[in-house]
Amino acid sequence: MIAHVRGRVAAVTLSSAVLEVGGVGLELMCTPGTLAGLRTGHEATLPTSLVVREDSLTLFGFADDEEKTVFELVQTASGVGPKLAQAILAVLSPDGVRAAITSDDVKTLTKVPGIGQKGAQRIILELKDRIGAPVGRAGAAVAVAAAEPWRDQVAQGLMGLGYHPKDADKAVEAVSGDVGDSPDVGLLLRAALRTLSKA
Repeated sequence: MIAHVRGRVAAVTLSSAVLEVGGVGLELMCTPGTLAGLRTGHEATLPTSLVVREDSLTLFGFADDEEKTVFELVQTASGVGPKLAQAILAVLSPDGVRAAITSDDVKTLTKVPGIGQKGAQRIILELKDRIGAPVGRAGAAVAVAAAEPWRDQVAQGLMGLGYHPKDADKAVEAVSGDVGDSPDVGLLLRAALRTLSKA
């Protein structure tokens, strides 16, 4: 088990970061929020979770241990794999996940791409007794996704790639007209990057 990785950030992509550890570049799959906190060329330490499949070894990286704990716990619910667990954390903070599950908030969970009403109800049923109450760090209000979580995700992804927050916000505004009922953050991020490359 690889508990954490520390090294120089060699690259940041739309969905992952490469950390150089002892001359080896390790690719870590991360949420836009985690990527936004990384800077190419700087040292970083990320808690990690290794997902082993027959045909792959995938390393997921997190902003902190709290994110990692929730990522591993939500996967114990039936029908939740690592990609969906990561999508949950891309939309909701760890406390947001706890708050939604402990308060039977199906509506908040269905804001996550890939989770429908039945899936949300199943996650609540299976995890309610195990997820624990929101910890509300430093007395802060529990963070639950905004009405349009994709905006924050795309902006954070752009900032993680080195763009200035003002430029990121302008690019998000420029692609907001392309948003349908279920926004694809990856596609919107690519569209925002095209907008910035033309500027």
